[in-house]
Amino acid sequence: MVRPSPASAPRWILPLWIALTVCLIPAPFVRSGPDAVAATDAVAATDAVAATDAAENVAKPADRTAVIIPLHEDINPLSGALLKRKFAEAVDSDVDVIILDIHSPGGLVYVTFELMDMISDAKDVETVAFIQKDAISGAALISLACDKIIMLPGARMGDAGEIVMGADGAFRYTEAKSRSVLAQKVRDTARATGRPLALAEKMTDKDMVVFRAVHKTDGTVRYISDKEWESMENTDEWELGKPIREAGKEMFFTVNGARAVELGMADRTVENEAELAEVLGVKTPIAVMERTGMDTAIMILNSGFVTFLLLVIGMVALVIELGAPGVGIGGLTSLLCFGLFFWSRFLGGTAGWLEVTLFVLGLIFIGMEIFVIPGFGVAGIGGLGLMLGSLVMASRRFVVPGNADELASLGWDVATVLGAFAGFMVAMLVLANYIGDIPGLGRLTLKPQVAVVGAEAGPSEPTDADTAALLPGWQRVSLGDVGTAASPLRPGGKMNIDDYTVDVVTEGDFVDGGTSVKVIAKQGTRIVVRPV
Repeated sequence: MVRPSPASAPRWILPLWIALTVCLIPAPFVRSGPDAVAATDAVAATDAVAATDAAENVAKPADRTAVIIPLHEDINPLSGALLKRKFAEAVDSDVDVIILDIHSPGGLVYVTFELMDMISDAKDVETVAFIQKDAISGAALISLACDKIIMLPGARMGDAGEIVMGADGAFRYTEAKSRSVLAQKVRDTARATGRPLALAEKMTDKDMVVFRAVHKTDGTVRYISDKEWESMENTDEWELGKPIREAGKEMFFTVNGARAVELGMADRTVENEAELAEVLGVKTPIAVMERTGMDTAIMILNSGFVTFLLLVIGMVALVIELGAPGVGIGGLTSLLCFGLFFWSRFLGGTAGWLEVTLFVLGLIFIGMEIFVIPGFGVAGIGGLGLMLGSLVMASRRFVVPGNADELASLGWDVATVLGAFAGFMVAMLVLANYIGDIPGLGRLTLKPQVAVVGAEAGPSEPTDADTAALLPGWQRVSLGDVGTAASPLRPGGKMNIDDYTVDVVTEGDFVDGGTSVKVIAKQGTRIVVRPV
């Protein structure tokens, strides 16, 4: 039998043939991209999700490289700075996939925003949030910024409402202005990563309710909040279903891994790290960027207690050094303590050269007050203010707090620095009782002025020559004594008198070594000389 050609067939055959051909061609499954999500805020229907999961279950060839960066602590400026450094190292190593192993209760909002932006700006690498236990609050938002979210079935994600501690010690919702910024940030992030906007926003807003809606014509499934439903103009095209169980009134959206995949918030679930590598098609074993010894040292040095000790010891050693000209054990100890403080803040991402400059200027002002300007006035108070201010600034990445979290954090840092200053004052009062018996510290005590007129001995000058030879040099010096500068006096240094040497300072002028100088004033251990 010969099949008739379209040309020889009746005229109605050709349209029928074309129609049947078009209908029999299978339509390809097209997955909505971010633009489509932005327009419809829809998630795939149940059968489409099942088809997608089936396709992803097919093992990919393990030809890509990946690294795992753990995030297993709260989100604060220090942990955020360490994560940024690890993330930058991973990007520079040209890996194909960066896996954030997240188990965190969240933390500060502004640090969370910085980490979300860091992940969103990484265009040449695939980012994956791997949640084995909990990604709560800010950790959930960081997960939302990743290209993929892969969870264990029992892992949890969500509860990202912004709260603040009130004056009564109770936690409460933040002001509307701050919540609005957070909600818009979450919606923008969900739109960029192709996840349901309403469910993402529900993680931050306990007052809204999210419903499952089905389009009456094409059967598209969409999650719509009550606020969005009230503003929609085409509500007659949608059939509004029941509220999502995890997105009801007076609750922040929180789901486990299995439910997150069902609702389109996560890409899929795995049972272990080996299955994760298989799904992502990366080489095994996956390298883990563990915390190094330097990272641990930075964490310890940035802790509140160690910071307190560094500041107290550094200030006590600084006073000891200022009381004794030259660089001694006090100066080295002070340099070590403040050096460790600023070094840890540098690597922790909270300090820069501005804070170090202000600290050094404070030291210069205090030195001028002690050695050049008589009394204690503007220079001394200003120098002290610069020092304490720089110590507070070195622990913060902001000058003026922008929200309640930043204000509370600033208050804690101020309390730490002021507490260290109070501890320094207590330490000096305790040392004052023993300072005369500790070698090198006797010069810090205030003693009655000793004067010698002719052969008459002062109250602190012994009459027995052998006993006098055993006394410290500063106790043997009298007003009017003349000696030779053993070293350049700039303005502090040493002077030779007879068979002993004593620490002295000038009135402010520099004196060359070998110059004859005369004692013109003495108060305790402070001996002032002038060129003869």
